[in-house]
Amino acid sequence: MLLSVGSVTALFVWCLVKVLTGKKDPDHLAHVEPIETKDLERR
Repeated sequence: MLLSVGSVTALFVWCLVKVLTGKKDPDHLAHVEPIETKDLERR
């Protein structure tokens, strides 16, 4: 059981490190859809 919990914890920490230290291109951001109905024609 100790081996199982330890391996899952290690995998979790590895995933956190990969996500938090990942290099992201600032030009590649998520697209946000317009909320206002008047803005729907501007898409």
